[in-house]
Amino acid sequence: MPSRWYARADSAPGSAVVYVHGGGMICGSVELYEPLVQHYVQLTGVPMLSVDYRLAPEVHDSTPATDSFAALQLLYKEADNLGVDRSRIALMGDSGGGGIAASTAILARDNGIEVAKQILVYPMLDDRNTEPDPILAPTALWSYDNNYTAWHALLGDTIGGATVSPLAAAARLVDFSNLAPAYIEVGELDIFRDESLRYAQQLATAGVSCEFHLYPGAPHGYDWLGVQTAIGTRVMTDRIRVLKSL
Repeated sequence: MPSRWYARADSAPGSAVVYVHGGGMICGSVELYEPLVQHYVQLTGVPMLSVDYRLAPEVHDSTPATDSFAALQLLYKEADNLGVDRSRIALMGDSGGGGIAASTAILARDNGIEVAKQILVYPMLDDRNTEPDPILAPTALWSYDNNYTAWHALLGDTIGGATVSPLAAAARLVDFSNLAPAYIEVGELDIFRDESLRYAQQLATAGVSCEFHLYPGAPHGYDWLGVQTAIGTRVMTDRIRVLKSL
């Protein structure tokens, strides 16, 4: 499984991030996300391990999360060589990658691996979110049809059923206790809005620290509209602050 390590030449030993790219778990790559990851590293000095996890429909169920978890384990193993403090390793992902990062945080908890923070950017969490909301559907840059296609590619005919694992769809989790502290952001016009709200609430109810941002008037992928836009500047400021706090 290819992965890339990004670090600034002047970076001091300390924190690090496993980055899980977006693409609805059916597309995207480390190569495509390289400019964004480089941008984060350049602005923060926090090194990142970007994971080229395997995509659906070639793989199914929890495989993207177990791939991401393998990258987290690798970073733990190589932490001393890379000058990384194991207590300061975070998971970060956007869209489909945000959902995978959330599932990876569950795997880490269940396997006794400490994660400093899970940074979830408009995460794709719930396979049951396929019925169009008449308010959100007209502005959905990631549509309900897209969502069904992606989840069906990952889960097949088990989509929406009772047997789906939280390692495939993190919203299926029942026990939220002892998960890593979270930062979650989502746009008001994103079809992932309600599942992100619920996930943040369930974390908080379980006693897990969670910083949550709902950006007014923002669709899915609002940061791709340009970092120089008002919303782009605002979200990048928040993310940089969170990354520097690791």
